Amino acid sequence: MTSILTNSAAVSALQTLRSISTQMLHTQQQVSTGMRVGEASDNAAYWSIATTMRSDNGALAAVQDALGLGAAQVDTAYTAMESAIDVVQEIKNKLVAATEPGVDKSKVQEEITQLQDQLKNIAASASFSGENWLQADLSGKYDAVKGINYASDDIAKRVVGNFTRDADGNVSIRTIDVTLNETNVLYDLSGGDAGILDTGPPNGVRKVKDTNGIERWSRIDTVNFYSKNVEWRELEPGIWQQASTDGVFYDGTRGTYVMEMGGAYLFTIFSTTSNEFEINTNSFVPLNGTIALAKGISVSELDITKLDDYKGYFSPNSIGLGDFATDKQVMENLIYFTDGQLEKMISAASRLGSMSMRIELQDNFVSKLSNSFTSGVGRLVDADMNEASTRLKALQTQQQLATQSLTIANSDSQNILTLFR
Repeated sequence: MTSILTNSAAVSALQTLRSISTQMLHTQQQVSTGMRVGEASDNAAYWSIATTMRSDNGALAAVQDALGLGAAQVDTAYTAMESAIDVVQEIKNKLVAATEPGVDKSKVQEEITQLQDQLKNIAASASFSGENWLQADLSGKYDAVKGINYASDDIAKRVVGNFTRDADGNVSIRTIDVTLNETNVLYDLSGGDAGILDTGPPNGVRKVKDTNGIERWSRIDTVNFYSKNVEWRELEPGIWQQASTDGVFYDGTRGTYVMEMGGAYLFTIFSTTSNEFEINTNSFVPLNGTIALAKGISVSELDITKLDDYKGYFSPNSIGLGDFATDKQVMENLIYFTDGQLEKMISAASRLGSMSMRIELQDNFVSKLSNSFTSGVGRLVDADMNEASTRLKALQTQQQLATQSLTIANSDSQNILTLFR
């Protein structure tokens, strides 16, 4: 039926044209923005996920910045610790050189003093963004049972390590923790001498391990070995045997022995059980808080022109070798102590190096994680440009055909007029 009031063909063609125009608008937006889901009305679920992931990706970018700052702090501390290790190694070398007969100890001490000043400069310069991990206020205290200066309050440092969101949507910041205490700080700014280069050697004792592998303190033989009235012979490297009053050396369990350890001599027995020489358990210091540390003989303070002051047992700045000790034995003791502090510094540097590696690995992981977030969001909302451009071309063709159809439909009413002519 043909009607002059209602042109159904034109209405249908117009509806088709409008649908095509809407599709063209959506496709043109994809082509121009490159996004398949640009707003919530396109796909609410995908838009929500993409928006959240973009926010998390921004947080990861901030984490990478924080990791960069943390890496700089760790690298600064590590570089300074390496330099300090080189200086302490040089001090140790100077001490070894000063044991040679005829060496002017005052001249060597001048060089050591310069090295000690350099240590302080290194520690003071190891600062990045106001953070210095080589010198800190440790509020050092002394434990007379363990024979150590220790930090009364460990200083906690943190480096941001990661940003995470769990399945419930809860977010959290993961950190890499750093603890500053007597094991890794060189100087205690509180004056408590808890730093590695602040603390002095123990007075009159050596740390050893008993037969159970437990660390104990053993007293030094401060009289017998150093006395010129007693005859000794070296049985093997580091083991000395004392002669009886009639000049006889009794072997086995009847003999009297000492073990040499860094310029000091420890009470020793011959064990029939192990068939070896062992520290005499009678020489172990009871755990009653009687161990003292020498004052003013730290690595950063020792002075080899004061060896006589270091020998005595009761002086506060004494290492307790006894008045009979020779200068060579005192020097060996200083070398032994310096080497021990050097080992502590090497351990601290090793931990810093491990932390630097961990931060680097975490930085690489965060970078890859950020890239995966970006890729994942792209899969959800990015438009396939090949498909969109092809669709746009097809829609343009359809639009032209729909326009042509509408033109034809509108011409039908004109054809009716011919019937009245």
